[in-house]
Amino acid sequence: MSATAVHSLWTTAVEPIDKIPAPHIEYAQLAPALIVVGAAIVGVLVEAFVPRKARYYTQVYLTVVALVAAFAAVVALAAGGYGTTKAHIAAMGAIAVDGPALFLQGTILLASLVAVFTFAERRLDPEAHGNRIDSFAAQAASVPGSDSEKAAVKAGFTTTEVFPLVLFAITGMLIFPAANDLLTLFVALEVFSLPLYLLCAVARRKRLMSQEAAVKYFLLGAFSSAFLLFGIALLYGYAGSMSYARIAEVVDGSVRTIDPALADTMGNDALLLIGGGMILTGLLFKVGAVPFHMWTPDVYQGAPTPVTGFMAAATKVAAFGALLRLLYVVLPGLSWDWRPVLWGIAIVTMLGGAIVAITQTDIKRLLAYSSIAHAGFILAGVIATTPDGISSVLFYLLAYSFVTIGAFAVVTLVRDAGGEATHLSKWAGLGRRSPLVAAVFAVFLLAFAGIPLTSGFSGKFAVFKAAAEGGAGALVVVGVISSAIAAFFYIRVIVLMFFSEPKADGPTVAVASPLTMTTIAVGVAVTGVLGVAPQYFLDLASQAGIFVR
Repeated sequence: MSATAVHSLWTTAVEPIDKIPAPHIEYAQLAPALIVVGAAIVGVLVEAFVPRKARYYTQVYLTVVALVAAFAAVVALAAGGYGTTKAHIAAMGAIAVDGPALFLQGTILLASLVAVFTFAERRLDPEAHGNRIDSFAAQAASVPGSDSEKAAVKAGFTTTEVFPLVLFAITGMLIFPAANDLLTLFVALEVFSLPLYLLCAVARRKRLMSQEAAVKYFLLGAFSSAFLLFGIALLYGYAGSMSYARIAEVVDGSVRTIDPALADTMGNDALLLIGGGMILTGLLFKVGAVPFHMWTPDVYQGAPTPVTGFMAAATKVAAFGALLRLLYVVLPGLSWDWRPVLWGIAIVTMLGGAIVAITQTDIKRLLAYSSIAHAGFILAGVIATTPDGISSVLFYLLAYSFVTIGAFAVVTLVRDAGGEATHLSKWAGLGRRSPLVAAVFAVFLLAFAGIPLTSGFSGKFAVFKAAAEGGAGALVVVGVISSAIAAFFYIRVIVLMFFSEPKADGPTVAVASPLTMTTIAVGVAVTGVLGVAPQYFLDLASQAGIFVR
């Protein structure tokens, strides 16, 4: 065949395209995430162009303003009815703007704002070479203990890149619970995971331990991302679509038009069950549920404490939000299959977290196992499969996030010559040496234990009530037993602080700047308000508890 014949075939076979339709994006409804990612990009430019002396103040100011503005945008959307009557799917079907999304985004932004104050803290360590220093390495790229690191400390360098990294992580967390198709879910997961891997590695003290924690988190996180991605591929093969609504239609058999190319695979339940299971695995890893919890204690212990507090609170909120949307919007037709699995995971998570925490000797590891047990309690609300289940989980996440950030902020204050004194033996007699700090920490521990008149009690009561009404009464019994076991080690720490003799060479409590004080004060205030008068916030959560489909 001659070249001209081929050429004529080629030109006639392609039909002329009139126009490629432009995507229709509702920017105003995506404002919270757009404000935060915009500030993150500006933060990267600040690192490039602003003189080193002015970077810290510029970054802190930029970060705080961005988070406040994004929270104002969330409140404006909620006030405009986007959480209730105007709830809909925005951005060409990629993102849901509805009650749960706005409630979780508001919680993430408030928790992040409070956590960022601990990132900016610069008064806890003694000054080095006349410069105030924070929790982060002077120069993250230098080898721990090397001459270049010593030179960086002497020159007064600081890693102000942590602020844009935090903003990128928050952007991913805002999109994650609002994602309405599987591809957006995966991209959001990567956007918030990658900055967290970096943030875990930049501790100023105990650098090697910090880097080890980051590598463990990265490797296990890569595994979980791979599980999630494989699950997405299988679900796409099953339903022929990434969209949550379309997959839900195929699952419950209400789909009308079937693509002939996909007709063979659409009825294949093996694809659905294995794919759904793999996506669940990826999300349960982020939540820190047993048996996907192995990274939690090591990463919580090794990461800089401000990062641990931020990660413990915000990641859990985002991951549970995504888990709720997946189970309640995409796979409600499969609840007979996923409920027994989650029953088992919730039981081993509650008991495993509580029992292993008893043996811990490091305060950060103890809080890590405590967070695993809390993941089990929240799963009890997820299993309820009722509107009350959704609202109880939303309320629990709000209560839990502030207690967690407050508790880790207190941990940053207790110091000895080597930095933070995290070994439990060093906390002996803290109540006599510094009664106020010990009392505040005791309040947070009592809230974790779920003692009445704290936010922890209100949250647990809401979750257990929803689970009992949803037919999971046996789960509530296990939850109450786990809470009793957990109360033992929380109260053991309180007894250690107030009823032990302080050691002569024990740690001191550093005097923090107003930044960390604000974080701790907000934590105590939220713990008290949600414990004594939770009704307004419970109502808010129940109004926000309806997913748009």
